[in-house]
Amino acid sequence: QVQLVESGGGLVQPGGSLRLSCAASGDIFRFMFYNMAWYRQAPGKQRELVATITLAFTTTYADSVKGRFTISRDNAKNTVFLQMNSLQPEDTAVYYCNRGSDSLQWPWGQGTQVTVSS
Repeated sequence: QVQLVESGGGLVQPGGSLRLSCAASGDIFRFMFYNMAWYRQAPGKQRELVATITLAFTTTYADSVKGRFTISRDNAKNTVFLQMNSLQPEDTAVYYCNRGSDSLQWPWGQGTQVTVSS
């Protein structure tokens, strides 16, 4: 069983920044071989893919966050990061990490709440 623990969320004003972390632990064999992604779910909406980083460190982003968010990973620590800049109210959501959207997902963590409000 794999456990995912997201952290780093909080309340921030529009235009502000946050850095999210996601630590994976448990029954993981070679974290470096997995494509990883960040997702988010806003109230009343479906979970959506925000950013992906492949095992080759190739990154892709949803159009809504392109140029503002940066995904990265530290394979030595089984950790994925999401640097979020120029945050807007529409970025308010619970953020989750997991394997890439083309893979069988691990059990979801509790997520980390990001609220962008003045």
